[in-house]
Amino acid sequence: MFFLDEKVVYPGHGVAKIARIVEKVIGNNVIKFFELRLINKDMTVLVPIDNVKAAGIRRLSSRENIDAVFRLLAQPAKRTIDHEVVGNNWNKRNKEYQVKLRTGNLIEICKIYRDLKSISCEKELSFGERALLQQTEMLLAEEISAVKNFDENKALEHLRSLVTQQDIIGQAPVSSISQVQL
Repeated sequence: MFFLDEKVVYPGHGVAKIARIVEKVIGNNVIKFFELRLINKDMTVLVPIDNVKAAGIRRLSSRENIDAVFRLLAQPAKRTIDHEVVGNNWNKRNKEYQVKLRTGNLIEICKIYRDLKSISCEKELSFGERALLQQTEMLLAEEISAVKNFDENKALEHLRSLVTQQDIIGQAPVSSISQVQL
């Protein structure tokens, strides 16, 4: 279970803090809710405590998981993407991406980000692709920042540098990964 003032991940929206527990009477039942205040948005969400798992709310990732994200981003994305296929299958890919995004799984979000960054090197992204790229980048940066306890802009810079390095030279040099002590 979660605790007051704990930071958690609310899938698709980012890092939130459990601000308080709220009781509401609905019908003849008293239902307890976690009040989640999103860290980087002016948004508050009430989630029934009994439905936390179904909502996909999870604890922040471990430092080891964040390091796994860095390693994954340093690997080249699949290059089997054909310009025609990319354009024609956006709706199908978007549906798959949205399902993965709703799970809140950090590695899946990382894969979406890496794929979209790779596609952006081959063609101009559509409006929907750009929006999803921005959303995944923000979700990754927020969680990395919260876990590693540093500025979100630094997390963004590091994310972008890993992907840029692997796109330019085919893969990120091992030294760039090992030297980063975020």
